[in-house]
Amino acid sequence: MPVELAIAPLPFALLASGDAWRSDGSAIHTSADPRSDLFVDPGTTGAVNADTLLNATRALGPAPAGDFQFSARVEANLAAQFDAGVLLLWQDDDHWAKLCYEQSPDNERMVVSVVNRDVCDDANAFVAEGTDVWLRIARVGHAFAFHASCDGERWRFVRVFSLGDPHGVHIGFAAQSPTGEGCDVRFDSVRFSTETLSNLRDGS
Repeated sequence: MPVELAIAPLPFALLASGDAWRSDGSAIHTSADPRSDLFVDPGTTGAVNADTLLNATRALGPAPAGDFQFSARVEANLAAQFDAGVLLLWQDDDHWAKLCYEQSPDNERMVVSVVNRDVCDDANAFVAEGTDVWLRIARVGHAFAFHASCDGERWRFVRVFSLGDPHGVHIGFAAQSPTGEGCDVRFDSVRFSTETLSNLRDGS
C-alpha cells in the first residue's frame, strides 16, 4: 500500500512504495528489501525480460516544471555487494536514472551512477571515504546532471545526460540490496531549489 510522506524543504509530497519508509519532517529513512534492485542488464534486448529487476523500494514525487537542484546527505549500513542509498530520477519503467552511494565488489563505498534508456549503463565515479556522502540531481533545460560531495559544499561532477522529454519526471529516494539481506538507509540535509545550476560540469 503506497504511503504519502512530507519532508522539508521538498515542495511536493512523496509517494512511498511500501511501509518501510519513515519521515520525521526533515529526514527520511528506510530499509531495502533483500534481493531488491533497479537494473536492466545491458546485455539484454529490452526492458521487460528475465534480467529486469525494478523492485527496489522508492519514495518519489513530481518534480516541478523548469530547472531545479535536489540534494541530500546519504548514510547507509552498506554490507553486501551493491547495497546502496539512491537519489532517483524516474520517468517510466524504461527511462530513469539513479545516483548511488554503493558498496562495490571490492568492498569500497563508492559513488555510482546508472542511466536506463530501455537498458542500463553502469559507471563508477569515485570512492567515498567515511560513512556518508552528499548526492545531487540538477536539471538545466532538457539535460540532467549528477554530482556528489564529501562535505555538501564542494561538488564533484559525475555525469550529464538526457532522458528525452524532461517533463513529467519524478524525483526522490530509493534503497537497494541486490545480493544481500537488506540495508538501512537515511537521507537528511535535504535541499531543493529552482535556481539554475551555473555549470553542469564543474563543482559549483
